[in-house]
Amino acid sequence: MGLYLSSPKTDKFSEDGENDRVRYGLSSMQGWRASMEDAVSDHLAPSCAFVSCICHAAIPDLDSCTSFFGVYDGHGGKVVAKFCAKYLHTQVVKNEVYAKGELCESLQRAFFRMDEMMRGQRGWRELAILGDKFNRFTGYLEGFIWSSPKHTEGKDEKQEDNWAFEPGPHADFSGPSSGSTACVALIRDSKLIVANAGDSRCVLARKGQAIEMSQDHKPELENERERILRAGGFIHAGRVNGSLNLARAIGDMEFKQNKFLSADKQIVTADPDINNVDLCEDDEFIVLACDGVWDVMTSQQVVDFVRENINNEAKLSTVCEKLLSKCLAPSTTLGEGCDNMTIIIVQFRKKSQIEGNVST
Repeated sequence: MGLYLSSPKTDKFSEDGENDRVRYGLSSMQGWRASMEDAVSDHLAPSCAFVSCICHAAIPDLDSCTSFFGVYDGHGGKVVAKFCAKYLHTQVVKNEVYAKGELCESLQRAFFRMDEMMRGQRGWRELAILGDKFNRFTGYLEGFIWSSPKHTEGKDEKQEDNWAFEPGPHADFSGPSSGSTACVALIRDSKLIVANAGDSRCVLARKGQAIEMSQDHKPELENERERILRAGGFIHAGRVNGSLNLARAIGDMEFKQNKFLSADKQIVTADPDINNVDLCEDDEFIVLACDGVWDVMTSQQVVDFVRENINNEAKLSTVCEKLLSKCLAPSTTLGEGCDNMTIIIVQFRKKSQIEGNVST
């Protein structure tokens, strides 16, 4: 099977949810691609649920005053995107600085933590399970002879969060060669915090204007290029070492092997750009989406499209579906509009609306 299908898969996986602060809708579509490598983050704890190749997880109630939304776009395979969708939000909350209200620091640590967790015996085993190489009838990984501890449900939290290296034939596993972008948004009270590594994107709609909350990490950007060259890498045809068209990502461990450099200074780094803004009454919604959407429409065009449709549809997921259909290319000739596409729309509930609901 080649890169593209003979006809696109236009079936969409969609979902809606809400609380007293936000309402959201999301949708994913495989499109022309021969495989689906995007994953959407939503509340799946304690286990991750998969529909076809899509892991979805949006968490309007990460805690009593915080919401979490994220988009993970895999490359070289879907497994790292699945891993991030399953674990990244849990590591944000579990970090000790989260309880102190240091949300930016907690987000940054969670991004780096993904790479740490995917190394070693347990990381190898978890990636194999998420990659569907786990025999659920025998309880062992396919081709896995060493007698490992059984994979069981209901482990206590301390044991479940212990990712120390385990003995075994894959204890020296350096991590996956595939990778994933990660673009996540935390909403707490009137604060929006966005952390991004890669070319997925978050845009805030403020009084009809698109405000970029993230930057696409392409190798030709000056600061990215400098880091790549200093770490011993090179850029050819717009790609890191001639292969990866991203300068930041989770996974892609072949680009993170310099033991003399910290994690943020590797050829490719998981270090996220973090932006935050105080929300006001003029703020309407945010859109998080993978590059398959942004390759076709500008940030302002997406905001305009959502604003034109948001009041005409009962479900935000319907707006997402309409936007994905609009982005889908009629053929694979041009390339744009042929990628996997995932989008989340998060609409802010106005204080006046909340107070009105309470009074009624």
